[in-house]
Amino acid sequence: MTGLPPAAGPREIYRIDWLPGTDVLHGTCHCGREHTAQDPVEMWEWMLAHPQGHATGEPRGNGS
Repeated sequence: MTGLPPAAGPREIYRIDWLPGTDVLHGTCHCGREHTAQDPVEMWEWMLAHPQGHATGEPRGNGS
């Protein structure tokens, strides 16, 4: 037992990968939408604005 409380339900997972050899970041939101950007602030603003900018009715893929 680690002393940590049990998970309180599903977690939202955000992922940002750096594309080696470039200045490009590739983000994947917990909803499955993807976006690329060179600016890390732009990337986080896009992810945290959910669902603005990537509502469920929009097609999946590069949001740039």
